[in-house]
Amino acid sequence: MSILEGKKVIVIGDRDGIPGPAIALCAESAGAEVIFSATECFV
Repeated sequence: MSILEGKKVIVIGDRDGIPGPAIALCAESAGAEVIFSATECFV
């Protein structure tokens, strides 16, 4: 059983780091339901 299994998550990625869709795929593969995913620029 995964720590994220059955959880709902909001993903905020970083443009210069790991983008949101990549994090969302990892969360989904761990059993989470991705509610929102975005990639932002933090300056």
